[in-house]
Amino acid sequence: MADSNITKRALAMAMKELMEQMPFSKISVGDICEKCGMNRKSFYYHFRDKYDLVNWIFDVEFIQLTVQHEEGIRWALLGELCQYFYDNRVFYRRALEVKGQNSFSDHFREMLSPLLRELLRKVLAEPQQMEFYINFYSDAFICSLERWLSSRDCMPPEQFVGLLQSSILTLADLTKLEGEESEQV
Repeated sequence: MADSNITKRALAMAMKELMEQMPFSKISVGDICEKCGMNRKSFYYHFRDKYDLVNWIFDVEFIQLTVQHEEGIRWALLGELCQYFYDNRVFYRRALEVKGQNSFSDHFREMLSPLLRELLRKVLAEPQQMEFYINFYSDAFICSLERWLSSRDCMPPEQFVGLLQSSILTLADLTKLEGEESEQV
């Protein structure tokens, strides 16, 4: 098992280095193997394809962040996640450019769903609409994340999280105000 993790981490490091230098579409499994001195057989023993490797990188590093946050989504977790994306922005900018089957954005959406479900279960008045809300917030977060990481002058993660937080809280405040106004009528 330890050897397996060493191999996976070497392949992951090679992939991250290559994605710093070139777009995902230009990277081949052969390039990854050559970069870390392994053969293709070793790669395919651990990963189905380069998409699987990118998703594994995120999963391992994301799990390290979430282990510290036992209660699901919190602003601190969101802050750490955005700091992580910021620190690895070239890698994730390129990963988010990939669209279609096996894309990182689809994988990230799958990771967000249970976290959003847990959060929304606590606040939703209409749980039968849960899937709509999960899709809405996943789309909003992934789109804003992609736009943020792709901007030429990528703002610091604290500022980005602050804007996310204020936009969500502003929407919640507006919804509360509308409810109070309709009760007064």
